[in-house]
Amino acid sequence: MADSVDISKGLPPNPEKATLEGQNKFLGFWVFLGGETIMFATFFGTYLGLRGGTADGPTSADVFSLPLVFIMTMILLTSSLTSVLAMFAMKKNNFKALMGWMWVTVLLGAAFLGLEIFEFYEYSVHYGLGYTTSAFASSFYTLVGLHGAHVLFGLGWITTLLVRYRKSGITLTNAPKFYVASLYWHFIDVVWVFIFTVVYLMGVGV
Repeated sequence: MADSVDISKGLPPNPEKATLEGQNKFLGFWVFLGGETIMFATFFGTYLGLRGGTADGPTSADVFSLPLVFIMTMILLTSSLTSVLAMFAMKKNNFKALMGWMWVTVLLGAAFLGLEIFEFYEYSVHYGLGYTTSAFASSFYTLVGLHGAHVLFGLGWITTLLVRYRKSGITLTNAPKFYVASLYWHFIDVVWVFIFTVVYLMGVGV
């Protein structure tokens, strides 16, 4: 069984792909990612088509707070960096560093999600931009909220791995799981960069 393989005395060059199971996880992830990309492209297209439909309600320029969104962006991009550092630690068979950097990734992701919830609260309560206020509002909350749901899922995924394998060390079974979770986190970050550009920067006319 791959779980029982002891690699403490030396890792293969790419432990996440050292077994057929790991290679299958990697391939399956890219198939999954293709579907996710198409889904987000659809929601981006919907937002671009509806962003002008404000129905005499607040516009994007009225409500968007770029300083807050910039802080959120920096937090999420930093979390992507910490997940990269975690993968470097895994390749060096440094289990403690792997766990530490992944926990930092989780904390940064949670901070991002908290700020996103605060952002939605501010727009809804102080600017009157509710989900049903206009077509723009509905498409905005749906697109950004969908990304937030992916962040939440990613946090749950990584946290589950951290708790489950907290005492196991790095094995040829959990290495692919951490690696794929890290790739998923990078995907979330890339989607956010598009949201930051298409939704926020274009929304305020930058």
